Amino acid sequence: MAAERTASNAGLAIGAGSRTTRIAVRVALLLGVLVSLFPFYWLVVMASVTTQDILAYPPRLLPGGQLLHNMREVIHRIDFFTSLFNTVVVATVGTLLVLFFDSLAAFAFAKYAFPGRKLLFGILLATYMIPAQLSLVPQFVTMAHFGWAGTLKALIVPGAANAFGIFWMRQYAQNSLPDELLDAGRIDGAGFFRLYWQVALPLFRPALAFLGIFTFISLWNDYIWPLVVMVNPDKVTLQVALANLNVAYNTDYAVVMAGALMSVLPLIVVFLIGARQFLRDLAAGATKM
Repeated sequence: MAAERTASNAGLAIGAGSRTTRIAVRVALLLGVLVSLFPFYWLVVMASVTTQDILAYPPRLLPGGQLLHNMREVIHRIDFFTSLFNTVVVATVGTLLVLFFDSLAAFAFAKYAFPGRKLLFGILLATYMIPAQLSLVPQFVTMAHFGWAGTLKALIVPGAANAFGIFWMRQYAQNSLPDELLDAGRIDGAGFFRLYWQVALPLFRPALAFLGIFTFISLWNDYIWPLVVMVNPDKVTLQVALANLNVAYNTDYAVVMAGALMSVLPLIVVFLIGARQFLRDLAAGATKM
């Protein structure tokens, strides 16, 4: 009887301890979410007030009523819609090219044995270790030689494939693509591109969703390379155009923050769509397993 009572008490203690742990984990996650969202909320606050309110002390913590006015100022001071269109084209086309070429190269590296495979992959990883700033001058010279300087092709073509994407997709392909599926496809007479398109690519969807989000955000936020190569003022991207709001002696910080908010909103939409696809595919894969 005493033993049963002791076991029952121990079980209650373990249950209370696990319940406390779950509550602590949820509180920690909630705090993490709040900390992560606060910069965005602060951006909304600064974009909806005046510059005097931003510089005031103590700081204003609630949004104001100047958001639409500040957005209109952004549109009037820079060619917002043209630069937005250029950025959408560069980010969308560049992301699609990266997804295609990186997954194709990763499929070959992961599932095909060919001479020099390890050497080529090592060289590929070595290029990833080189700072991007070191390649600005030779890359600009190359674009000028092709006659692409000042055009959107100079922003799209050089980034059509990258070492990180190939490495990421190769690691995923090695773990998620069984060789038995490829062997079955070969028995049915499928060649390299048919195996890639009909067998490998559907299984790559979670990894492609992550790579697509990462690449799109990187291209959207890129500033240095468009600033260097876009010698035509009518072809600038959104980040370069927004930099013109930050003048030397009389910066309207409320308008600058409104421009930053307008440039962030499309990224949030893309992230939500891509993350939803990513989680759905992961859940489907876990269910099948």
